[in-house]
Amino acid sequence: MIRLQKVAPSGTILIDAPATHNALSREMIQQLIDALSDFHRDKSVRAIILSATGATFCSGVHLKEWQATSQDLDALENWRDIAEEIQELIESMLRCPKPIIATVDGAAVGLGLALVLASDLVVATKKASFSAPAPRYGLVSGMVAPLLMFRCGGSIASRILLGNESIDGDEAHRIHLVHRLVASDLVWAYANEWAKQIAVGAQESVQITKRLLNEMIGENLLMHLATGAAVMATACSTEAAVEGLNAFQQKRPPKFP
Repeated sequence: MIRLQKVAPSGTILIDAPATHNALSREMIQQLIDALSDFHRDKSVRAIILSATGATFCSGVHLKEWQATSQDLDALENWRDIAEEIQELIESMLRCPKPIIATVDGAAVGLGLALVLASDLVVATKKASFSAPAPRYGLVSGMVAPLLMFRCGGSIASRILLGNESIDGDEAHRIHLVHRLVASDLVWAYANEWAKQIAVGAQESVQITKRLLNEMIGENLLMHLATGAAVMATACSTEAAVEGLNAFQQKRPPKFP
């Protein structure tokens, strides 16, 4: 589930499903979109903190739910709907006029990494890690690829997406994927202090600056996200994806065609 907490000037969106390593179901994706809208309208909230409970920030999409979708007769249409929902979530984060601060004290995998990359500022710990292992399941990280390119450049994107590397907190800080590296017991407090610093500035100025960064400097980002969503949906309908998802469900190594 997704929970909301407010300690003005910040509002916190908490991913709270530790039993599934904070994997995002379709329902949770919609809840995240709604939460962003709620804090967008709340004038006392000047910055949004995206956080999570448990030892994992977010393990990505809910693969058991995806495996069930792969068995549907109209699976391709369903994959398109799912891809569009994920694209809507990422674009909602980018278009939200208020700065979003991700706090990461564990693994951010696949869609979890996309959430971090769609945030404006990132506070993490040495326990944080960042990866996009979609090919292991016959899938494609359609949202992560353009966001990684936007935030870190093609070289880092290749390491994570093609090289199948998991980047730890220290390395993520060195390559500027993470902005601040702090102790686990300070990660939310630091993000809240950052929200207070943001609140000192004129709200309109902060919002225009975010739009400048995401829509002008990243002028092609939204187009690339749309392409990524289409590729992701198509990849989900392949034999490799069906095998990868079945293997995950059955807890065995995949045998790709």
